[in-house]
Amino acid sequence: MFSRYKKSPSRPETTGTTPQPSKAAPEPAAAEQAQVTMLRKPPQAAAAQPAPMDKERKRKERLAEIKLDLHRALLDNLNLSAIETASEKDLRAEISAIAGEVLEEKSIVLNREDRSQLNQELYDEVRGLGPLETLLNDDSVNDILVNGPHQIFVERNGRLELSDVTFKDEKHLLRIIDKIVSAVGRRVDEMNPYVDARLADGSRFNAMVPPIAVDGSLVSIRKFKKDKLGIDDLIKFGAFSEEMAAYLQAAVACRLNVIVSGGTGSGKTTTLNALSSFIDHAERILTIEDTAELQLQQVHVGRMESRPPNVEGKGEVSARDCVKNALRMRPDRIIVGETRGEEVIDMLQAMNTGHDGSMTTIHANNARDAISRLENMIAMAGIEMPIKAVRSQIASAVNLIVQASRLQDGSRRMTSITEITGMEGDVISMQEIFRFQRMGLTPDNKIIGHFTGTGVRSNYSERFRLWGYDLPPSIYEPIAAE
Repeated sequence: MFSRYKKSPSRPETTGTTPQPSKAAPEPAAAEQAQVTMLRKPPQAAAAQPAPMDKERKRKERLAEIKLDLHRALLDNLNLSAIETASEKDLRAEISAIAGEVLEEKSIVLNREDRSQLNQELYDEVRGLGPLETLLNDDSVNDILVNGPHQIFVERNGRLELSDVTFKDEKHLLRIIDKIVSAVGRRVDEMNPYVDARLADGSRFNAMVPPIAVDGSLVSIRKFKKDKLGIDDLIKFGAFSEEMAAYLQAAVACRLNVIVSGGTGSGKTTTLNALSSFIDHAERILTIEDTAELQLQQVHVGRMESRPPNVEGKGEVSARDCVKNALRMRPDRIIVGETRGEEVIDMLQAMNTGHDGSMTTIHANNARDAISRLENMIAMAGIEMPIKAVRSQIASAVNLIVQASRLQDGSRRMTSITEITGMEGDVISMQEIFRFQRMGLTPDNKIIGHFTGTGVRSNYSERFRLWGYDLPPSIYEPIAAE
């Protein structure tokens, strides 16, 4: 049909074997634990398994076998170097023609829906990311977690579930990984078995391949939100309260230095994006990230991304190099996507030397831990300073710590807002302004709780008033449980 896409036949790829399921752990003796087990909740059910009806499962297995044959035919007939310049319409037509020929040769009859699905999956193999395309296009999926070629978990509404999507074998998975990382000029192999990258839509991508990954390549994809979540959206979702939003608007607009603290997947970057909406559009903002994913809503934004070394170990541009250079670019605010190393020194220096209103995120369990993490990173950077001098530097640089947490029911909430008020001897003094008060659990394991002030008035109330944000004292008052 389109002879310019044809090439001479070559040997098809070989398929891999499906790993055997692991054996379940033996249960403890019931007699010896009779009284104790009465105090325990019944054990949770096993992780969700895809359990379609037998008829549906057999249909999918049959389609998978047909797809494998068609994929081999595509590899035999398509000139992969020529299709890069082909239009989507031409390529889809060529794939449909080759698939039709193979189905006719094998006397396989498919209905229109199955044929359309196969053609789409084959197109994804050629132009997209293979089996991952379906999950990437599913707006209900937040995270995609690949544990080898035959096990792909997804997160929906804060809960992990096993999808029925799989790769053909390890070689198939490695080919998709290489396709992703090569598109952004990075590489992954036995010498460099792990990599951070981003997809074309901005989604965060991390992979680790054998021999480090024992049972098959490990892939984690944090999907990029197409719709920017603003403060109103987060309030509607229950991430924090109206009073906390009013306080945070005053804090950001009045150029307090803010650290967003939290664990992995707790919503730190989402919170940072939302807080940035309070920055004046007249200000010049520079962002530094390892993988560019911030979605700032201002006009005057300069984005920078660090770079790992090349094959020869040269060409590295670290986050610290970017922060140093940012200081020479006349920024009003500097935003570091995540502080995790020696760049903490330059970040604190920037906060202390006229770049008020700068923001960053850090991995920590609470505000006090966040301060300890800053101290540890300064020590790891090789800076020899007395601990009192380090703490004094932190206390004068950081004004506010916003704690984001992912709770056991999968919900993400801003569980604490804490101010740094100075030094008391050798200790950094802090005061909590708002918190999320947990009350219990519903029968279906949903968190019961509410946001409340602590009764402590902000240390920056006068600063807020002078900047035109005269917050009423009532927003700091504790709220009784209903």
